[in-house]
Amino acid sequence: MDFSISEEQSMLADSVSRFIDNDYDFERRQKIAASEDGFSKELWQTFAELGWTAVPFAEEDGGLDGGPVEMMLMMQQFGRGLMVEPYLANIVLAGGILRRTATADQKAKWLAPLIEGSLQTALAFAEPQARFDIANIATTAVKDGDDFVLTGKKSLVLNGGHADLLIIPARTSGETTAEDGVTLFAVEANAAGVSMQSYATVDALNAADIELDNVKVSSANVLGTVDQGYAVLQDVIDEATLAVCAEAVGII
Repeated sequence: MDFSISEEQSMLADSVSRFIDNDYDFERRQKIAASEDGFSKELWQTFAELGWTAVPFAEEDGGLDGGPVEMMLMMQQFGRGLMVEPYLANIVLAGGILRRTATADQKAKWLAPLIEGSLQTALAFAEPQARFDIANIATTAVKDGDDFVLTGKKSLVLNGGHADLLIIPARTSGETTAEDGVTLFAVEANAAGVSMQSYATVDALNAADIELDNVKVSSANVLGTVDQGYAVLQDVIDEATLAVCAEAVGII
C-alpha cells in the first residue's frame, strides 16, 4: 500500500511549515495567547487569504476539495507551532457540520463567511453530565409553531467565547442517551436566552460554558434532518479526533 502524499499535499504542508518557521515563533505565540482575544484575528484573515480555511470544503462551495489527509498534514504543522488560532473549532468541527448538512441558502449565509475568515463558529456538543458519550444530550428542542425552543447547558465549547454562530445538537425526541432524536441547530451567539462563561483552557485555547434558556430558533436554522443529526455529529467528531492526533504528532 502506497502511503506517499501527492505533490499538491506536499506543497500545502510546506506552506504551513514555512509560516510556522518564519512568522509564528514561540515568543509570538505566547504574546498572541496572552492577548485579549487569545488568538490573532489578523493571522486568521491571513489563513483565509492563503486558502487554509477553504481546504476541506467542496470547490462548488468556495473550497479546495481537500480531505482528511490534507487536514491532518495541516494540523500536524499547527501542532508543531503550538498554534492557538481556532482552526479545529471553526473548520474541522463547526465547518464539518456545515459541510455535511447546510442547504444552499445556509451555505451562503454561514459557510461562505466562515471560509472567508469573517465568521467565528463553535460546535457545542459536550454537556456537563455526558462525560465522553456524545449521544448523551439533555438539551431539548421543543417545536413551537414554525420555531423550536432550546433549553439546556453545553460545556467546554471550543471557541465558544469568540463565536458569532453556535451549532447546537439538541434532543427533539427520544431518551437522553438515544442516538435517534438528535437535531442540529444553527444559533446566533447573541440570540435572546443565550448566556456563556468564557475562559482559557490549559493549552491557551478559548472555551466557554453555555446556557440556553428558552432560546427561540427558526426552523430555517435546522441543519440536516430533524431527529437524524447524531450520525453527522459522530462523523465530525471522528474526523476531529484524527485532526487532534495529527496535531499531537506535530507537538511531539
